[in-house]
Amino acid sequence: MNIQMTDLTGQYAKIQKEIDEAVLRVMRGGRYINGSEVGVFAEALQNYTGAKHVIPCANGTDALQIALMALGLKAGDEVIVPAFTYVSPAEVVGLLGLTPVLVDVDPDSFNVTAANIERGISAQTKAIIVVHLFGQSCDMLPIMELAHKYHLMVIEDNAQSIGARYTIPPTPLYKNWSERRQTGTIAPIGCTSFFPNKNLGCFGDGGAMMTNDDVLADKLKKIANHGQTEKYHHALLGCNSRLDTLQAAVLNVKLKYLNKYIAARQKAAKIYKDGLRGVEGIATPKEHPFSTHVYHQYTLKVGDGKRDALKQYLAEQGIPTAIYYPRPLQEQPAFKFIARTAEPLRVAKELSQSVLSLPMHTELTAEQQQFIIDKIKTFV
Repeated sequence: MNIQMTDLTGQYAKIQKEIDEAVLRVMRGGRYINGSEVGVFAEALQNYTGAKHVIPCANGTDALQIALMALGLKAGDEVIVPAFTYVSPAEVVGLLGLTPVLVDVDPDSFNVTAANIERGISAQTKAIIVVHLFGQSCDMLPIMELAHKYHLMVIEDNAQSIGARYTIPPTPLYKNWSERRQTGTIAPIGCTSFFPNKNLGCFGDGGAMMTNDDVLADKLKKIANHGQTEKYHHALLGCNSRLDTLQAAVLNVKLKYLNKYIAARQKAAKIYKDGLRGVEGIATPKEHPFSTHVYHQYTLKVGDGKRDALKQYLAEQGIPTAIYYPRPLQEQPAFKFIARTAEPLRVAKELSQSVLSLPMHTELTAEQQQFIIDKIKTFV
C-alpha cells in the first residue's frame, strides 16, 4: 500500500503548479533574502492567526531562542519546560546560560498543566515555555493566571499545533479575550516551526514568532537581524535568523490550504478513533473540550509493555510508526548538570515507554487506515 508516515510528495503533486510558479517568480526576481514574499507571508499569517505581529525567522528553535533573548533574562534565571517534548525548548534555555526546570505532563493530553508548572516554581523562576504537543492546546487560562500570580513571562511553543483554537470564557484578567484564540497568540510570545512535516511546512527550514505587544515585536525583529536598528547600527546583541524568500513563497501557497489540511487530519483521526475504540491495551488520543486538535501526530498509548513489539510487528506489515519521544529530557545527558527537576517526572518516563505515533498526513486514505487498524487488532 506504500503507507508513509508523511507524504510530502503526494501533497506537493496536488498544488505543484502553484508552488512551481511561486518559486520561479522568486528565481526570476533574484532576491533570495528579504524578498517581498517574506513580508507577504508575515501579513498573511497575521491575518490567519489574529496575531498583531508575525516575525519570520530561520527555524522554530531560533524562534524560541530569540523569544527568550527578548525577555532580558540573566544567567542563572530559571525557565520551566515540560520534560516530555522535543529538545528545543530546554536546549535554548541551556544555550543562553539559563536553568531549565523540567516538570511533568498530563498523562492523557501529553501537555504540561498549571499544576505541573506550579510545582516547579522557585524564587529564581522567571519564565515558562509551554508546548502545545501533537496538535492540541495546553489549558492556557490556568497557566496564564498562574504566570500573573508569580509575575512570570510565558512563551508558547506552537510548532506542532498551528491552527488549533483554545476556547476560553471571559475573565477579569482576560476580559478582552475573544471566546476562541489560536494557539501561539495567547501568551506574550508564540513561536512556531515550518519544518517540512509540520501541518504548515515549507521545503526546508523556517519559523516565526508571534506577539500582540508592539515593544516585544520591535525587540524580536532587531534580535533576529543582528540586533540592528538600521543597517550597521547594532542596538542589541542579536543573531542572524531569516526566513528565506523561496521558503516564504512556498508558505504563501500552502497557508491557503492549511484549513483544508487540518480538516483532512481531523477526518483521519476520527477513522483511527472509531476503528480502535475498545481495542484492549490501546488508548487513542484524548480530545479536551477547551481545544480543537489539529493532529500533527496521532499518538497512541500502548499498554502492558507491548509498544516495541507492536512497532516491530507493524514494520513487518509495511506500516511505519514513530516514537515521540523515546527518552524524556531528564534522561538526556545534555541536561544532567544544567537542569533542575521539580518532581519525579513519572508520567514523562511512562509515556516514553508507551507512546507510538501512527501515520498521519493529508494524503492518507481510508483504505490505508483500515489496513493499519486491522493489523493493530490482529496483533492485540
